[in-house]
Amino acid sequence: MENLLYAIEKASSYIRERIDFTPEIGLILGSGLGTLVDEVENPIAIDYKDVPYFPVSTVEGHEGKLILGELEGKKVIAMQGRFHYYEGYTLQEITFPVRVMKSLGIKMLLVTNACGSLTKDFYPGALMIMEDHINFIGDNPLIGQNYDELGPRFPDMSSAYDKELIRLAESVSKKLDIETKKGVYVAISGPNYASRAELRMLRKIGADTIGMSTVPEVIVARHSDLKVLGISCVTDMAIADEIVSISHEEVIKVANETRPKFIRLVKGILNEVIL
Repeated sequence: MENLLYAIEKASSYIRERIDFTPEIGLILGSGLGTLVDEVENPIAIDYKDVPYFPVSTVEGHEGKLILGELEGKKVIAMQGRFHYYEGYTLQEITFPVRVMKSLGIKMLLVTNACGSLTKDFYPGALMIMEDHINFIGDNPLIGQNYDELGPRFPDMSSAYDKELIRLAESVSKKLDIETKKGVYVAISGPNYASRAELRMLRKIGADTIGMSTVPEVIVARHSDLKVLGISCVTDMAIADEIVSISHEEVIKVANETRPKFIRLVKGILNEVIL
């Protein structure tokens, strides 16, 4: 994008003309988790392809729509599907929707993903509250010109995931009797799944789960001074010495099976969050 500020304004204006409220919370829904939007009241759906400068989702399990409306009393804008580095997009393109949601008025971003577990402490179907991340994609969405209007040149990532939101998510999960884990998510570029040697290395440097998304969006959200909460759905075990072959279809299957408790947890969090 030759002029990021211009692109943000064009995309924001297109969306703003189609709604009569200001979104408070942005949601990015990962593989198999997009049906949370079915819970949105008075929904307004906008195809990504119709929004100026928006990329288009190309991966199964990502519908490629913005859904705007009300969820648990909060005004939300939900991304039903995201973009990935392996699709050929730049990280600036991948994170463009976060810039647009910030421009529309959101104060908080809730990111979700499907991931593999690097630890035996987790299991397929587990929900992990992200307490930190490792960017192993090999790129950063903030490389290049910095616009002071959007955020500082050198943003702090020491507390990328809001501690109060983490405590709230844990509290809500206990009330709803939904078991949650906490851990560190590592993002790789993909599209291939990691080798055994790579899995061993990533575990040794402190990662609990592995995926191909989320971290770029979080970096830009924090650059934009948004509060961030991340929830990962463990779809497979990525233990180096025990790993079995995994397919994207299997990932979607487990995500679908986990969806009911995921939806209950997210709705519970939104019901109680105070912005």
